[in-house]
Amino acid sequence: MAQTSRKGTFTGRHMVGVLVVGFGIVVAVNFYMASLAVGGFHGVVVENSYVASQKFNGWMEDAEASRALGWEVQASREDAGFVVITTTDVPAGADIKAELRRPLGDHEFASLTFEDLGNGVYRSSQPVDGGRWTMRLFIAAGDKRWAEESELK
Repeated sequence: MAQTSRKGTFTGRHMVGVLVVGFGIVVAVNFYMASLAVGGFHGVVVENSYVASQKFNGWMEDAEASRALGWEVQASREDAGFVVITTTDVPAGADIKAELRRPLGDHEFASLTFEDLGNGVYRSSQPVDGGRWTMRLFIAAGDKRWAEESELK
């Protein structure tokens, strides 16, 4: 009778080890990805989705009224960090303000006021840090109101 060697044989203990290590890796990766997802989200977009849905038509009417004014606005950032707004058809002396927030990552907010440089060009009174920002820009000229949200890179 030939004797078989047990050396190198794959046993049930080996299979249990493979399963434990394999599922351990999957669980560890899932926890890591979940922590990244939670760390990048800074809260709710709206406090109450039902109330927001009731206000939606009003928001759309405001956006259409802004569009109907025919004002064109371009935003850029200088190397020094100042935000420059170039406008077309906006009345001289308009009041321009902006609210900035980081779309991802750190909770960072900034409020800007702008100085009129003439010829439809406005410059923020203070610089903002580099990186991505979501900017809500508000322009008021007399009884006319204009608002827009865009990305500032």
